[in-house]
Amino acid sequence: MYRYALTVAALFAMVPTGPSFAVSEKDKMATCKFGADDQKLEGAARSAFMQKCMANRNDPRGPATGAPAAPAAPPKQQ
Repeated sequence: MYRYALTVAALFAMVPTGPSFAVSEKDKMATCKFGADDQKLEGAARSAFMQKCMANRNDPRGPATGAPAAPAAPPKQQ
């Protein structure tokens, strides 16, 4: 029993505390340049892409659009 508790405690101790997607500015720049090159962007389109990419927006889905979802109704009591 103690062996399992020790194993679980060791696993929790090894979990990183920071976000796993955190990268340095240099790495982020290389990734953004690769994305711009892959899409064959030039001029204003490339500048806009690089600016958005470097703005540290980590959510690939982008900002939420539309109205917020309505809260769920509580269950009816009988």
